[in-house]
Amino acid sequence: MKKIVLIEDDSDLFSLLQYNLEKEGFQVAGSQTGRGALDLCRRIRPDLVLLDIMLPDSDGLDICKSIRKDATLAHVPIIFLTARASETDRIVGLELGANDYIVKPFFIRELIARIRLQFRTQTAPSRVLKAGGIELDRSSCQARLNDTLLSLTATEFRLLEFLMSRVGIVFSREQLLNAVWGQDRAITDRAVDVYVLRLRQKVEADPASPRLIHSVRGFGYCFEPRSGAPEPDKQTTSNASPL
Repeated sequence: MKKIVLIEDDSDLFSLLQYNLEKEGFQVAGSQTGRGALDLCRRIRPDLVLLDIMLPDSDGLDICKSIRKDATLAHVPIIFLTARASETDRIVGLELGANDYIVKPFFIRELIARIRLQFRTQTAPSRVLKAGGIELDRSSCQARLNDTLLSLTATEFRLLEFLMSRVGIVFSREQLLNAVWGQDRAITDRAVDVYVLRLRQKVEADPASPRLIHSVRGFGYCFEPRSGAPEPDKQTTSNASPL
């Protein structure tokens, strides 16, 4: 069942949309204010976001930008629902990262058709990820290193899956916590260090000189298979404490 987050301040329109979307088989969660919209999306992990621009406490354009900057949400389609009908408004909305722009008033059937179009054009994630001698199967929740089955906990598997699906991208501890553990957690960001250490012990030939999961000093981690001698940790200008 596809999950949709609906951010709309008009209570009548919110109820109407929620009713019709659920009738079409979608799971709907939402808010009538912009406050907490990003956290809601992080918690729900939606397949699509319907976002009003003119909210009483926030600007939908700013929310859109925040979603696009979030590593765990950047791929999620966003459809703006708004009374702003000028060509300039449309261009700005689309340039900020919206996938579609629908002007109020609109027909419910048209909105649903556009939502289904977004889902049809989405590329299904690969079932199997392969990199650095690791083969990770999302459907069976198993990972193998050079054809040898790895004994991973559920959390270790999710962490490895997230990193392998974004090879070469550096993530902060906070981003990894949000992606792997979600918002409802009672652990600190240092838990990421512990789990990365455990993963390295299982996937690296020499955990002290990793060639798969790399530290970016003062920031976080990335998965990037490298051959030859391991490189020194990359440096950043972040003020975060060193790893």
